[in-house]
Order: sequence, then C-alpha cells, then structure tokens
Amino acid sequence: MTQHSETFRPIPPRPRVIVTRRLLPSVEARMAELFDVVLNHEDTPMTGTELEAAMRDCDVLVPTVTDIIDAAMIAAACEPGARLGMIASFGAGTEHIDVAAAHAHRIMVTNTPGVFTDDTADLTLALIILVSRRFSENAQTLREGKWAGWGPSVMLGHALGGKTLGIVGMGRIGQAVAHRARAFGMNIRYHNRHRLPAAIENMFAATHVPDLDTLVAEADILTLHCPAGPETMHLMDARRIALMKPGACLVNTGRGQLIDEEALIAALSEERIAGAGLDVFAREPQVDPRLFDLPGLVALPHLGSATYEGRGAAGERLIANIRFWVDGHRPHDMVLPELP
Repeated sequence: MTQHSETFRPIPPRPRVIVTRRLLPSVEARMAELFDVVLNHEDTPMTGTELEAAMRDCDVLVPTVTDIIDAAMIAAACEPGARLGMIASFGAGTEHIDVAAAHAHRIMVTNTPGVFTDDTADLTLALIILVSRRFSENAQTLREGKWAGWGPSVMLGHALGGKTLGIVGMGRIGQAVAHRARAFGMNIRYHNRHRLPAAIENMFAATHVPDLDTLVAEADILTLHCPAGPETMHLMDARRIALMKPGACLVNTGRGQLIDEEALIAALSEERIAGAGLDVFAREPQVDPRLFDLPGLVALPHLGSATYEGRGAAGERLIANIRFWVDGHRPHDMVLPELP
C-alpha cells in the first residue's frame, strides 16, 4: 500500500470522528467500536457555523452530500492547533466539498463511489415508466374518485419499446440505466465528456452523440446522470428544453442544479414537453410548490440511494476508508482535485 503520512496530516491511533447525519444503526455501532465517534442522534442537519465548529473539533469529519464545505471553512479548520486530517464523505458526489482547498491544506478527502449505482438506476427506470405511462397522474384520478371506468381511449401513455433513450453522462449510473433500458427494447444514445470504448458501446448497443443539442432533439426520453458543477449548471436551460420533442420526457436523478426549474415549469405548463420525472431539486429540501400542479410531472424526495442495502454498503465503505487512513495507507476512494 502507498504510504501517505508525509503528504497529509499526522494520524492519531483512535481518531475523533464527527458524523453530521444519522447513519444505519449497524454502521454507527461499528464506528463506535473503532473510533472516538460523535453521532448526530437527532439527525438535524448542521448549520454552516456548526459544521465549522465540528471541523475544528475532530480528526475526521463525516459529511453527506447536503453539507457544503467551502474553502473558507476548510481554512478556518486548519488554523494553528487544528486537528482535522480527513473528510470522509458519505455518498458518491464530491461537489459539496472544495477538494482542491482540502488537498492544499493536507486534508484527505474520500467518498463512497459505486455503492448506489444499481439503486439509482432502478429508480431512474421507475421514473421513466411512471412518466411515460402517466401512472402517477392516473393513480391520482383514482384516489380522487374521478375514475369513470375503463375505456379504450382514456388514460393512455406511451410504450417504452422502440423509443430513443438519451443518456447524458455515461458513467457507472448511466451505464446501469442503459443496461436496464435495453431489456425494455429502447434505443440507447448517449452524450459523455469522453466517448466510451467500442466494447462498452457494443454491450449496450449504444450510439455516441458528440453534440448534446442533437441528443436533446432526438430523444424521446432524456435522463441526466452528470455531476454538478459550473459547467453543468442549468445544463437543461430554456434553450435546450425548447429543443425537445413535444412528446418527450425529461428525467433527473442526478443533481437539481442540472435543470433550470423556471424553464421546466414553463415548458410543462405550456405542454411543450410531455412530462418530467424528478428525484432532485435546485434548492433541496425546499421544492417550488408550482411543480406539484404541473401536468405530466412525477416528483420524489431524493430517493435514488434510499435502500437499506445501499446505505449499509456506503457506511461500510466509509469505515474502510477511515481505517485505511488510520493505518497510514492511501484509501482506495481518495478524491484528488480535478486537473485544470
């Protein structure tokens, strides 16, 4: 294993670990056995001030993707006498952490990639089905007592077979979605920062589309699986949404910032696209109430990784990362700053 003791901060044998949110009981119990751990039993999200205080009082901070840790907070946590040496994030995304600032201050950053891939892909397919077949709005008709009975021309949606699925971001989750979509007979087209090897394209019968606007215009269903960042902020803005087919649907299980919600609300209100399935929102946990009244919209409260199996696996991965660090080795899930 690669030693990192000369690169990062000194490591105590039993580090003080502060966890910002409740984890599964089995994960918290194991952490208590191994570390001097401080748990958040109330599961109340920490404020920025509370996060700063926690970072000054621990060797390892365990945040989640909703905890914003910027360069100023990291600098404050590294004042003389500070002990923070590791940020072991629970979750795959790292855009909530200024990784470059952490690295500059000799603080290790890790995440838990891959453990939520299948769970998120399953939920993506569920949203694709719900929106395409209009199951959610038709179920609401039933609940409200407005169902007039079966008829050959009522409550119709669209079949998935033969439809074009456009995948934006063909990483682990995008590929898992493609694998599932093929079983439904969908045609897979994708846009990615880098084209995939031919062997992977052949496995999914996927076609690379270099121009994102072209993919948006061609897709019957467009699903977003790219990370959040300055380059992808409002990736689906008013101009791009206007490129979509009138019968097309937009699905987002990635990050809420990928879609300009004002533009989406306008498009759905004016029925310029057929529907949308959202598991993430721009200002979570606040959700624009106008979304709930829109035709063709299915909204879920960020459930992509919400399975016992996935959350347990992430906890085990997180503990392994901390133990690697304590033992003086480089964790497998160490996150490095992006190259300019």
